[in-house]
Amino acid sequence: MELYQRFLTEAIDGEGRLTGVEYHAPETYNFGFDVVDELGKSEPQRRAMIWTSDTEERIFTFGDIMRLSAQACNYFKSIGIAKGDKVLSVLRRHWEFWVIITALHKLGAVVIPATDQLKEKDFVYRFNAAEVKAVICTSFGGVLEEAERAAKKCDGVKIKIAVDGVHTGLRNGASEERIKTLDCGWRDYGSEVCAFGEVYERPADGSAPMRDEAMLMYFTSGTTAYPKIALHEHTYSLAHFITAKWWHNVQKDGVHFTVAETGWGKAVWGKLYGQWLCGACVFTYDFDRFEQSKLLNMISKHKITTFCAPPTIYRFMIKADLSKYDLSSLKYITTAGEALNPEVYNRLKEATGLGIMEGFGQTETTLTIANLRGCVPKTGSMGKPTPIYPMRLVDCDGNDVEAGTAGEICIDISNGRPYGLFREYYKNPEETKKAMCEGLYHTGDTAWRDEDGYMFFVGRTDDIIKSSGYRIGPFEIESVLMEHPSVLECAVTGEPDPVRGQVVKATIVLTKGYEGSEELKKEIQTYVKKATAPYKYPRIIDFVDELPKTISGKIRRNVLRSSAKS
Repeated sequence: MELYQRFLTEAIDGEGRLTGVEYHAPETYNFGFDVVDELGKSEPQRRAMIWTSDTEERIFTFGDIMRLSAQACNYFKSIGIAKGDKVLSVLRRHWEFWVIITALHKLGAVVIPATDQLKEKDFVYRFNAAEVKAVICTSFGGVLEEAERAAKKCDGVKIKIAVDGVHTGLRNGASEERIKTLDCGWRDYGSEVCAFGEVYERPADGSAPMRDEAMLMYFTSGTTAYPKIALHEHTYSLAHFITAKWWHNVQKDGVHFTVAETGWGKAVWGKLYGQWLCGACVFTYDFDRFEQSKLLNMISKHKITTFCAPPTIYRFMIKADLSKYDLSSLKYITTAGEALNPEVYNRLKEATGLGIMEGFGQTETTLTIANLRGCVPKTGSMGKPTPIYPMRLVDCDGNDVEAGTAGEICIDISNGRPYGLFREYYKNPEETKKAMCEGLYHTGDTAWRDEDGYMFFVGRTDDIIKSSGYRIGPFEIESVLMEHPSVLECAVTGEPDPVRGQVVKATIVLTKGYEGSEELKKEIQTYVKKATAPYKYPRIIDFVDELPKTISGKIRRNVLRSSAKS
């Protein structure tokens, strides 16, 4: 307990500001041992998580998570998962994710969360790029089969573990295809892990994972290349204290609900590290398809006190008759992921009396800019820089810009990397050097600052599309489109959408012999859905004779976006 209590009370004051007290986590710091296990020993009956699906409900205490993660440690160790091994996790919102990621942190394996919407092509790239040794995958839906087809093409994948997301048994009622997949060397987590002991102590021989070692890797959204891999150390978890305490405003005896699938970075932002550092209970709803009525009922039934969701979720919520739901338990609501519409803000405030507090960050960081607890938000503003990140807005020459002028959001690393900022792009020194140069980490995002220090988002320099909370890189979609015989050239951009924020738009030059038609549009959309994660497919397709390009031949996406607005 002493470790994280020092962080809460000494490094940050009662208003969320740095105190000036120098704080360095002990060299041995490990989230699994020093936070989860310490809480499991000191407050074993304190609720850590309420987990529910449409058919089940379970409550896990910190004592439960300590024991179950110890059991998972012993199991993983017995089948050959060790310190430094890369483990891809595809677990939707299953409660096992929290147990498994805690266990892997204790072992020192490097966790790589991924979404269950990946297809074979996506898995092959991720297996190879991250040098994945083990994959732990939900048996829900068809993702297990996609992972198996990819694993057959990747010799580095040695261990395959299936998790029964519906808790009815992996083979119970399974199809012949599913049985064949499971027979290809997939282990059954649920039936095997229970044979192992529920005690796993920190190794005393110095082999335990340490503060500055690799803990977590996330694939970023690729734009001009395939996704890069942001590598984080164990100190990443500590930086999320500000996320939970000063942005989400979690309370120790409250219940915090962040709507995020575990394949995305937002899950550990809102459903794990900071919340458990504060000793708070997280709520997880393991749903298949989002329905605003069910989500609103969950808030009412489980007395959710703090809530975070992307603007898309709020846009769906305000379409419901909010007067039918008891939202009186809510004390604080937050959002991140894309621009927040004023109408959404106003409607939610009318219904709940609460203003939505916006925040901003990246896969490479924790919360960097936010409307922290106690501040008065300004319409359209992301807020102010959070205290652990020395922030600068610079022009293309690296000079600070004046108030009211747009500049690139950069983090000053001339005195070292703050906790929460990634170490490197894995196996990609060129991109790492490009992002971290001349004493700055370049986010690639632009914003302007007003006279009071509030920051307003302008755009992404690398054309990221933000749709329904997803961050989508054009390059991956363009690569799939180019595989279709009708596509000669293409460019993918984001089109404004009142519900999703943005939708994917593909502007296509057709191969000779093809003519644009509604039938061809549907054919191309279906092709993309089958070849990569379905949320990436272009909802809008335009056929053109040629794409606007620079003299050097680069496609001018800004022209395509401008034409969409006119």
